[in-house]
Amino acid sequence: MAITKSAKKAIRQSAKRNAQNVVYKNNIKKLVKEARALVSTKKMAEAKKLLPDIYAAFDKAAKIGVIKKNNASRHKSRLTKLIDKKN
Repeated sequence: MAITKSAKKAIRQSAKRNAQNVVYKNNIKKLVKEARALVSTKKMAEAKKLLPDIYAAFDKAAKIGVIKKNNASRHKSRLTKLIDKKN
């Protein structure tokens, strides 16, 4: 357990940041899962309409530092390729 005042503060900061990061990651996971479900049911128009929201979620997470920029780019690219390929 933390003893010093600064260590206690670091624990509080870490918990707060972790909670916020989980929100961003869950949002991304939810959107990607929804898009993949639409692709598997051959609903390409709806999947394409969902892409801007997915891009925004990935870009926001990358900007804040939840995920790396190239990680976001890679996922966006692969998802777009999946939707275009099935079209």
